[in-house]
Amino acid sequence: MDWLGWFGGEDYEFAREVVQRGTAALYVVAFVSAVNQFPVLLGERGLLPAPTFLRRARYRDFPSIFHWRYSDRFLLAVAWAGAVIAAALVVGLPQLGPPWLTMLTFLVLWALYLSIVNIGQTFYGFGWESLLVEAGFVVAFLGSNDVAPPILIIFFLRWLLFRLEFGAGMIKIRGGSEWRDLTAMYYHHETQPMPNPVSWFAHHTPTWFHRCEVLGNHFVQLVVPFLLFAPQPVASVAALLIIASQLFLVLTGNFSWLNWITIVIAFSGISDGVLRAVFPWAGFEGTYDADPVWWVVLVTAAFLFLAVLSYRPLRNLFARRQLMNASFNRYHLVNAYGAFGTITKERNEVVIEGTDDEVPDDDADWRPYEFKGKPGDPARMPPQVAPYHLRLDWLMWFLALGSRDTRWFQMLLLRLLEGDRPTLRLLRGNPFPDDPPRWIRAQMFLYRYSTPQERREQHVWWVRVPLGLIVAPVTLQPDTRR
Repeated sequence: MDWLGWFGGEDYEFAREVVQRGTAALYVVAFVSAVNQFPVLLGERGLLPAPTFLRRARYRDFPSIFHWRYSDRFLLAVAWAGAVIAAALVVGLPQLGPPWLTMLTFLVLWALYLSIVNIGQTFYGFGWESLLVEAGFVVAFLGSNDVAPPILIIFFLRWLLFRLEFGAGMIKIRGGSEWRDLTAMYYHHETQPMPNPVSWFAHHTPTWFHRCEVLGNHFVQLVVPFLLFAPQPVASVAALLIIASQLFLVLTGNFSWLNWITIVIAFSGISDGVLRAVFPWAGFEGTYDADPVWWVVLVTAAFLFLAVLSYRPLRNLFARRQLMNASFNRYHLVNAYGAFGTITKERNEVVIEGTDDEVPDDDADWRPYEFKGKPGDPARMPPQVAPYHLRLDWLMWFLALGSRDTRWFQMLLLRLLEGDRPTLRLLRGNPFPDDPPRWIRAQMFLYRYSTPQERREQHVWWVRVPLGLIVAPVTLQPDTRR
């Protein structure tokens, strides 16, 4: 027991282990994603070059170590360093030392990934980026094996989970009528950004099941979050309900690491006592020295700092014009979250095609570029990619919805005309392995899931109908082709 009885959360050792190691594991995924995709999407020759952004962005608005210097090599060094540090936390090495070591290690992860997010522009404009950044900062103050898990930080993690779940629930209630009339899931499994192998089957469940999905979602997001602050074992039951709902989303879709980080944070609500009651053989007990005064003061100051930053997100939860996935400060701390306030009822997909023919008419041999995650070939089973984040595939989904910022897409077409190998590595394959195509075009298609009968007879997951060109055939001047 520490010198202040209220400070130590001795009953949350298992929660700390899961939250720290789980958060670190998702940082590994995030940094590896940056290694594989950032140079192509945002590097010196990227679709939206970070050096160009840095020349007009101010440090005070977008704090990042890359204001000092940017190069693709430096970016890769930062990302690999972050992945290695995060991996050390996954196996628990810094946690064997004093609490300040674990704290500094997580804060380094936070600073490195914040530096990437703040120059990532639209490719990093997703709510789970801010969520991972915030989680990394908060988890830094959970300490090491030498001290009891600080109960203040345990409760702040529950407040983070509350904002995440209740914010998403309120966005839905205030959003499209499909959430209020319980029809949202009639469409969602088919129109979600990146379906997975189970999504087709989930879509074809009975309508009563879809209505139950919506009712269950409303209960978990609008009622259960309040129970996170109830005494045990109620808080543990609430956390388990949230975990179960997130596992269902993992089973039926690809939402990057959003569901996984939510599951990890939800473990802050589960006490060792409840786990021992269910699993008597499990020994979730820690032995701690008395908490140093400096550690108690530091953690309390961090909690008060985060509590002050919570004012605007708290107001936002109950505001008429609720913001979704918004950061109220440049450090992405204590953010507003939410997703899918409205559900798209039809699925449009942009398909990029190229041809070597001299005349780019409809009789030409147009070959499609397949993406790794998003639907393309109707016969291809939707893949499982989460928690990995395919950023280009996600932006292609937004493009089909009518995204206004298309600069990156114009550059993508240019890179394909050039046969740019790094860009092609972001795709599933290259239909022009020898030389780049002479012409490129982009078509819009209306996609729907095949019926069970179509699936059996035609062996397709999708049925699609062309809607027309969105980019007429374009080419490069002959002397610029590689």
